[in-house]
Amino acid sequence: MEPEAGEITLLLQQIRNGDRGAESRLIPLVYHELRRLASRYMRHERSGQSLQTTALVDEAYLRLTRQRGAPWQNRAHFFGVAASLMRHILVDHARERLAKKRGGSEEKLGLDEARAVAVGPSDQLLALDEALKQLEEKDPRLSRIVELRFFGGLSEEETGEVLGISVRTVKRDWSVAKAWLYQQIK
Repeated sequence: MEPEAGEITLLLQQIRNGDRGAESRLIPLVYHELRRLASRYMRHERSGQSLQTTALVDEAYLRLTRQRGAPWQNRAHFFGVAASLMRHILVDHARERLAKKRGGSEEKLGLDEARAVAVGPSDQLLALDEALKQLEEKDPRLSRIVELRFFGGLSEEETGEVLGISVRTVKRDWSVAKAWLYQQIK
């Protein structure tokens, strides 16, 4: 385990045990990784969209820190929850943009703003989110593996650690989940 990962896990345990100072030491260690996750998400979004990487990271971190007393198991668990939060933030943002596009808002959009909410990656994100919800009903573990691997960028080892399953099971389930999602989305 790399020293930073061990340090993150230790700080998460200290936070869980009530050490307020541990949170301020955690921020610089996790911010870069959260930013990497957010950048990965944002690469799939259209350029010029209103939600920026920094705003996504900040919103996710705020939501994470509001979870006082969260039973963080380790670094992988923390980033798994962060990935889930980022997914929900992006989906909520995409829904808001599509609602505006469809006249769900009182304000009128100018031509440039209308172009910004045109069909594109946000629609794909919503389709993926809907398919993941269906997959979660069918097989919650498969859905969680997709969330951790695709949205969280966790390795197969980290995913197995978060879910308490073997790497071999993660690999097999990841393949099954990707095939199932492909069929649902196409």
